[in-house]
Amino acid sequence: MSYVVGLTGGIGSGKSTVAELFAKQGVDIVDADIIAREVVAPGEPALAAIEQHFGSEVITASGELDRRALRARVFDNAQEKDWLNALLHPVIRGRMVTACAAGTSSYCLLVVPLLVENNLTGLCNRVLVVDVSPETQLARTVKRDNADEAQIRAIMAAQASREQRLAAADDVLNNNSPDQAGLHAEVARLHREYLALAKDENGETWKEKREV
Repeated sequence: MSYVVGLTGGIGSGKSTVAELFAKQGVDIVDADIIAREVVAPGEPALAAIEQHFGSEVITASGELDRRALRARVFDNAQEKDWLNALLHPVIRGRMVTACAAGTSSYCLLVVPLLVENNLTGLCNRVLVVDVSPETQLARTVKRDNADEAQIRAIMAAQASREQRLAAADDVLNNNSPDQAGLHAEVARLHREYLALAKDENGETWKEKREV
């Protein structure tokens, strides 16, 4: 069994940057977005089910999922969105659990943008929220994605509120400042804390117990 730290935050908060800093400390990273893409890759049962349900128009000529076409089908259709979520969420959840259990570092970092929204905090021993102000979220995402402000505001509105994320947090990493040195230092501090938490009363890490 792995000690799991869940990492989450709103769009533009800097989750990927923080995850990369933990990875440099030798921590295994389990990324929900990567898993979500893997479960609908060609040859996967979930992709076959999507094609059977929605038709070949959501499949590209090369046999891959046409994400834009699928989004168009479910965007304003709650019933179809619920069907898709019921298909994919259990598969994604199962692969996340398996990946966390297979980790070789003392603890693993489970990166899930919608950790709070999808009620996945129960998969984690501890929850780390990367926190920024809504103004910072908007400015960073517009610049990063060259996107329209209205589009980003709509995405932000569909996510958990800042208050909801903070209420679910065991730890909060403030990423409003452009000071990368401060961010590096805070990640290093949290890493030391998580290493200590991942030890049981006998001083064995979760990894060492699995190897016995």
